[in-house]
Amino acid sequence: MLYHLSSVLQEGLSLSTVLVFLATFLLLASYLNGKCPKGYPPGPMPLPLLGNILQFNAKKPLSDIQKLREKYGNVFCLQLGTIRFVVVSGLPLVKEVLVHQGENFVDRPEMPLSDELFGSDGLVSSNGLTWKQHRRFALSTLRNFGLGKRSLEERIQEESRYLTDAIEEEKGQPFDPQLLIKNAVANIICSITFGDRFDYSDSKFQKLLHLIDITTELQGSFWIQVYESFPTLMKYVPGPHQTVFKNWDNLKSFVREIIDKHKEDWNPHETRDFIDAYLNEMAKEDAAPTFHEEGLLHCALDLFSAGTETTSATLRWALLYMALHPDIQAKVQAEIDSVIGQSRQPAMEDRDRLPYTNAVVHEVQRISNILPISVPRMAMRDTTLAGFFLPKGTILGTNLTSVLLDKDEWETPDVFNPGHFLENGQFRKREAFIPFSAGKRSCLGEQLARTELFLFFTALMQKFTFQPPENVTLSLDFQFGFIFSPQPYQINAFPR
Repeated sequence: MLYHLSSVLQEGLSLSTVLVFLATFLLLASYLNGKCPKGYPPGPMPLPLLGNILQFNAKKPLSDIQKLREKYGNVFCLQLGTIRFVVVSGLPLVKEVLVHQGENFVDRPEMPLSDELFGSDGLVSSNGLTWKQHRRFALSTLRNFGLGKRSLEERIQEESRYLTDAIEEEKGQPFDPQLLIKNAVANIICSITFGDRFDYSDSKFQKLLHLIDITTELQGSFWIQVYESFPTLMKYVPGPHQTVFKNWDNLKSFVREIIDKHKEDWNPHETRDFIDAYLNEMAKEDAAPTFHEEGLLHCALDLFSAGTETTSATLRWALLYMALHPDIQAKVQAEIDSVIGQSRQPAMEDRDRLPYTNAVVHEVQRISNILPISVPRMAMRDTTLAGFFLPKGTILGTNLTSVLLDKDEWETPDVFNPGHFLENGQFRKREAFIPFSAGKRSCLGEQLARTELFLFFTALMQKFTFQPPENVTLSLDFQFGFIFSPQPYQINAFPR
């Protein structure tokens, strides 16, 4: 193409003519790319190059998605920049994609940002044999290090004591719980992955957690959408997307240092954590070629980041809802007092005897809706969904909001109501409760997250009453990023 442009310029045409030619070429290419195959789901008309980006309000993206659903139905297409994808809504069709046709949609799509950050390794972005072998290995290793066992529960109970002690030091004064909660949650996955926890006064680790916060928030920005559409160009353009890359490099360096230290004192007969287990796997004579050092780096990064962000954000939502609903908080505390008291820590065996507390934890997960659209999937072969044709390579996003806030599934979908999970005073499971997604690529840390949420939340409710600071109105506005977390807030924690 550059050769042809050079020829055109040599023939004496003006630069303005060449620019018009280029613009026409790009518009034509955008139009041809935007043409959908026969039988494809409907959707709004995309603008050349920009797609449907300008049709979304950055502060209210979920309401825009809902409007499109009302207009086009439970299966519709969108185009952000040059990337076209299909949004699937409603419990029956979401289950169809994730479970019943799970084999057709088990792969992750190749996306520029994901490729830049994760490549094709790790637990979240990998596909095929690499993904299957690493997921199987990770689940087995997590079980070996206590998942579902008393040993891991005791680790969470110990961290709960560190957390409540740290909050007690605030002496009832307003404070931002964000870094303390994030540090506590991170320490659980760090102890499994890295074999160590980090003190709340560790400034280096605190800085790292802050970088993760910034990166998570920036991943939902307009700049990232532009990067996804024009990665080759945007690599050389300054902007917030460059901060994402820089922060991720810092996080990689942190994990690499830990891996290098493990390699120095590695003992194949003493497996201390996930990194040691992975090194053991790599050292086997019949080791699969998918297990290598870059794979270890990305698996450790996936476990650390995913195991920190979602659970800590949910706990912050929980404290916010308790402060805004003192009557519900009081009922939780009364139940804890009657079943556990103040003399011992909460344990998982208490959960069945704390149905109201368990219902509150589930309701926080439902209404906070921290991952509104699940991590994208890709059609592995030509298939049909609800009568629509989806060719191989189609990118899909399942609209979890449409399930967790569905008026046909929940009595009061937009209201914080623990009664959604109660029946005759007993805890009630709900089919439409799928905050961890579903199927073969559901969150592999689901059991760990459920255990952490129950034990941390119950320990906090046992020890403190949370209230808004005087003359402050707490907000339920979210911070839009890779996940939906609360806007930073201050809160009072009064010892009970």
